[in-house]
Amino acid sequence: MNLNRKNIKKIRGLILFAALTVLGLMKFDLLCAAVVFVVNILKPFILGGMIAFVINIPMAFFETKVFDRHFRKGRRGVSMVLSFLAVILAVTLVVVTVIPQLFGAIKVLTNKIPIFWSGLISQLEIIFAENPELMEILNSFETIQIDWQKIINTVLEFLRNGMGSMLTSTFTVASSIISSTVNFFIALVFSIYILVQKEKLGSQFKRLLQAYTTPKIYQGTLKVCGLLHQNFSHFITGQCTEAVILGLMFVISMTIFRFDYAVMIGVLIAFTALIPIVGAFIGCFIGAFLMLVDDPVKALWFVILFIVLQQIEGNLIYPHVVGNSVGLPSIWVLAAVTVGGSLMGVFGMLVFIPLLSTVYMLLREDVNKRNGTLTAPPAETPKDPPK
Repeated sequence: MNLNRKNIKKIRGLILFAALTVLGLMKFDLLCAAVVFVVNILKPFILGGMIAFVINIPMAFFETKVFDRHFRKGRRGVSMVLSFLAVILAVTLVVVTVIPQLFGAIKVLTNKIPIFWSGLISQLEIIFAENPELMEILNSFETIQIDWQKIINTVLEFLRNGMGSMLTSTFTVASSIISSTVNFFIALVFSIYILVQKEKLGSQFKRLLQAYTTPKIYQGTLKVCGLLHQNFSHFITGQCTEAVILGLMFVISMTIFRFDYAVMIGVLIAFTALIPIVGAFIGCFIGAFLMLVDDPVKALWFVILFIVLQQIEGNLIYPHVVGNSVGLPSIWVLAAVTVGGSLMGVFGMLVFIPLLSTVYMLLREDVNKRNGTLTAPPAETPKDPPK
């Protein structure tokens, strides 16, 4: 009798699941719109959780390593303040190092661009003088008839219709800035609350999960969450380590070869290198542009230096530093960056490496269990919270 009831219950569950799946496929657009609506509402809290997760890494270090034996009573607050200050200090260091030198370089460029332009015109005149066929091609364009009246009418029509669009766009941008600012402060307050009450929130989540799931699902969920936390923490630490290494490589090599803006480009590349694999190309573009007007040959040598260092970093340093930090082989690190970037851009690059690492660990453990060749002990299963 009990067996029949269990079978009936399973059949009901399968029917309900099938019905919901079919309904979701039939109303897929409505489902996507509902998901986007919910995500927009929860966006400040999701951002707050992400901020809390990042800040918790240095905060845990301060709590367990620095204030473990001393200052126990107020170490949570002090560690949290020091962690926020460390992040703010890192961002301030980048801004103070890069922005003044960048403005100084732009000021120098504004003085050198006219000289560069006049030299370019002189070179073009020499080229045209030595190649008369180019002048014939240019002279052929003079026979082209241009309907200036039509162009003027098009411009006037654009101005008449574009003013309303411009005002609407301005209002939309202003609203977006205000909304983003409000969401950021809500996220910041929410992240502080999470950091202060993280043990209590963790205990509440475990109790809720234990109350409404079976023991097998409960243990499995805690195991997956533990692996995700471990891999994301190690990934962020490894990514920051790799960015510092790459920045130092550029500062040292550019100083040795006497390139200009060595410190600024090194710090900028270290900051943008937090984006996996491709972030350093932003620093390369800015550095090459700053050197191009002053000395095109030096800009070319800088690009060559960047390619060499990028190959060393991308093929040797990054897969080993970040790959080892999340327990993922080098080839899968590159695969995660490629797939994540194709699907979700920069955010996908940052997320897919620890996600793929978690899937890889779980799959490896399950395969070893099924084959009876488990060589490493499984991940520790979190203990049940006290009732």
